[in-house]
Amino acid sequence: MTVGVCKPSDFDPSKKYPVLFYVYNEPASQTVLDRYDGFMGLYHKIIADKGFIVMSVDGRGTPAPKGREWRKSIYQKIGVISTEDQAGALQTLLNERPYMDATKVGVWGWSGGGSMTLNMMFRHPKSYHFGVSVAPVTDLRFYDSIYEERYMGLPQESPEAYKECSPVTYAANLEGNLFLIHGTGDDNVHFQNAEYLVNKLVAAGKQFRYMPYPNRSHGISEGKGTTMHLFNSMLNFFDEQLHKK
Repeated sequence: MTVGVCKPSDFDPSKKYPVLFYVYNEPASQTVLDRYDGFMGLYHKIIADKGFIVMSVDGRGTPAPKGREWRKSIYQKIGVISTEDQAGALQTLLNERPYMDATKVGVWGWSGGGSMTLNMMFRHPKSYHFGVSVAPVTDLRFYDSIYEERYMGLPQESPEAYKECSPVTYAANLEGNLFLIHGTGDDNVHFQNAEYLVNKLVAAGKQFRYMPYPNRSHGISEGKGTTMHLFNSMLNFFDEQLHKK
C-alpha cells in the first residue's frame, strides 16, 4: 500500500479528526505520487484546514512500481480487489492512528474514482459514512470497450464478472450520505451511468443528493461559473458532514 496524507495546519494528534479519502485506484493512474499535486492538492488543503484528515491510498492494479502480479491481480476483479484494499487500508490506519475518527469517514473521486466511491459506500456501508461521486462508471457494460475488455474480457463471455464488478449491483446497500454529480453531455462516461444508478437507488428507497450539470462533458468545466459551482458544492457538502452530530 502507498498512502498520502494532508493534515490541518493546526493539527493536534491528541484530537479526533474526520477522515476524507480521495480515491481513484484504477489501472490508468495513481493518486499517491512524489510530486506537486497542483489544483487538487490546494483543494485538499482547503478541506483539511476545515478540520479533516485528507488521505489517499493506491491499492493493487494501480501503475505503482510493484511488479507484474500487482498489476494483473485485478483482471475481471475491477472494483472488487481495489475495494478490499481500500477498506483494509482504512482499518489498518484506524488502528495505527488514534486521531482518525472511525465514526466520520468519507470518500470522494472522479470518473474511476467516482466508481470507487460508490464501491466503497455500497460494499462497505458501515465503514464509509459520506461520499461524493463525480462522473462515475456505475455499470461496466456502459464504458469504453477498449478499456473494459482489456481488464474484464468480453461481456458476453463473462456476464457474472461484469455484474460483480459494477457498483450499481450493490446500490441497495447504501447507508451513508451520497452526493452524485454528472454532466449530462459527458463524452467519456456517458450520462446513462448516472441515470441507471439513480433508478436503482430510487427503487431501493435510498435518499441521496444529485446534481446533473446540463450538457457538460466529463471534465464538467463548460459554462460560466461551472468549475467554481462544482467545487463549492462539494466543499459545502463536506462542511455539512463535518458538523453532523
